[in-house]
Amino acid sequence: MIDPRLRKLAQLLVTYSTKVKPGEKVLIQDNNVEAAFVAALVDAVHDAGGLPFVTLRDKTVERALFRRATEAQLELQARFERDRMAEMDVYIGFTSIRNLSAWSDMPTDKLELYNRHVWKKVHIETRLPKTRWVVLRYPSAAFAQMAGMSEEAFEDWYFDVCTMDYAKMSKAMDPLVDVLARTDRVRIVGPGTDLSFSVKGLPPVKCDGGLNIPDGEVYTAPVRDSVEGRITYNTPSEHDGFCFENISFEFRGGKIVKATANDSARINKVLDIDEGARYVGEFAIGVNPFVTKPMKETLFDEKIAGSIHFTPGNSYDDCFNGNRSALHWDLVLIQTPEWGGGEIWFDGRLVRKDGVFVVPELEGLNPDRLK
Repeated sequence: MIDPRLRKLAQLLVTYSTKVKPGEKVLIQDNNVEAAFVAALVDAVHDAGGLPFVTLRDKTVERALFRRATEAQLELQARFERDRMAEMDVYIGFTSIRNLSAWSDMPTDKLELYNRHVWKKVHIETRLPKTRWVVLRYPSAAFAQMAGMSEEAFEDWYFDVCTMDYAKMSKAMDPLVDVLARTDRVRIVGPGTDLSFSVKGLPPVKCDGGLNIPDGEVYTAPVRDSVEGRITYNTPSEHDGFCFENISFEFRGGKIVKATANDSARINKVLDIDEGARYVGEFAIGVNPFVTKPMKETLFDEKIAGSIHFTPGNSYDDCFNGNRSALHWDLVLIQTPEWGGGEIWFDGRLVRKDGVFVVPELEGLNPDRLK
């Protein structure tokens, strides 16, 4: 029997997140096979009158495939996948985490080729602008270990956070959208961080269960050349099989002019993939009250209540600041007291201190109000 919680989650993804309509083509992509959840998603798409298509992938198989792939081979794969993606109306993608280091020994030149061809052409240039999409992670044993929880406790927490009342969250986000829409200058202050930039003219966007599960952020983008100062992230981030820590960027004229981390040579190689990788495509404020600590999984970490993420790389079309890149790397800074605290200022007005909103119109987004 399929766990009824999987069916509930599948229904949420199909009817709320992507709003599948009769006759629409839906691509379900599963990275590291979880057949029961795929079946629940297929059933939910059929129930909505949609046409489900399925791609099953495996990180171990892909490691063998990509580590010796030629550029011509990856160009072909990108063309095949891009053409299929272009036919779709909806994309639902999820990953079951088995081993975060599965690609840790992939040659960096092969990773660059994969990101430049397959990831950029299929996902950034086709999926993001041309489909209604939602992505998520599956509650595996490895994922529970990352969270420091038993499998049973993690599953209970996972389904609570993933199927929370997103309609309530969405309504509470409206005042933050209104405030951001009127804001010009933003300043972020904290340990190792004093960063300023403009968001003038760039529309804020609610993430309330429509694109990611779990969800819980409001994002905009900095004016591309306006970023000045320094940011030091306090959350580890896995990227292409390597866990980066103690990441710090210095900006001048919007560009990352200095980047350091636990492997500074490696992070600079990531940022050198193309010109846009050293500029920022997104600034977001995390508000999910059920996500309170990092677990090296960006899809969860970027939603932590009291956090921000400041993203080198590609900018989304619905808040486009002119930056294009094969990279879109959501790096998280938590500003709660346990993580060193910090402040967010809008046009000289303090709006959040130590992870808590301190202006009346935004207090509805504080964790005690959203739970």
